[in-house]
Amino acid sequence: MSIDVESLICQELVELVTDYLEGALTPGDRLRFDRHIAACADCTRYLEQIRATIRVTGTLTADDLTPEAEAALLDAFRGWTRSR
Repeated sequence: MSIDVESLICQELVELVTDYLEGALTPGDRLRFDRHIAACADCTRYLEQIRATIRVTGTLTADDLTPEAEAALLDAFRGWTRSR
């Protein structure tokens, strides 16, 4: 996803956070993202919450899930696709 405006608003940052963390932003979007983070405490906090979530969920294994939890997750993401 690419944003054509000079600066980002908070909603746009939220939409770009996954690409940011994956290193998939264009250089211009990365610069705008970094500038927004430097000036917005709420978005900085949001980014840190996403990073913490990734750290915690990255430690889960298939054995940590009950069959019910696995079924619920599979159900929730069935048919889900990521658009770029």
